[in-house]
Amino acid sequence: MSRLISLGLLLAGLLYPFAVYYGTEHFAPWQFGLLLGSLWLLRAFTGARRPGSRWMAVAVILFCLLLAWFDNPYLLRWYPSLVSAFMLALFGLSLLYGPPMVERIARITEPVLAPKVVAYTRQVTVVWSVFFLCNGLLAAALTLWAPLSWWTLYNGFIAYGLMGLLFAVEWLIRQRVRGRV
Repeated sequence: MSRLISLGLLLAGLLYPFAVYYGTEHFAPWQFGLLLGSLWLLRAFTGARRPGSRWMAVAVILFCLLLAWFDNPYLLRWYPSLVSAFMLALFGLSLLYGPPMVERIARITEPVLAPKVVAYTRQVTVVWSVFFLCNGLLAAALTLWAPLSWWTLYNGFIAYGLMGLLFAVEWLIRQRVRGRV
């Protein structure tokens, strides 16, 4: 059941900009808040306990309650900025309270990492933190000052393309770092 809920949240996140763009003509913002809030509430009760998962769920549920209460279509646009803020907090706080997020991910497949690789994972975590900061700021700027079509284009296509590009470049660099270790 928790995998189904996680899949639902993943799809909701990926399709969210398009749902906002096409759905605001047919659905009220409170309905978006109810659906999104329900998914996060279910995840909070059934999902695995991961670092930060509870406070993220609480923050999104509060966001959804505000969305439902104010029923304002402009509030719908803040969700991508909120998600970027979560990711920034997750990656950034892992730098302070370690191990860095990328090291945690790397240790899933390789429990023993060379010191050079550990240092590299820290640098990559910093890069991802900067990416999430910039992504969140750009999403917020588009929310405040751009038409809905630009907001949708960035949050529905460009941001994911940039994430994919960053991941691909990091993967190529990682192969070179692995070869040297």
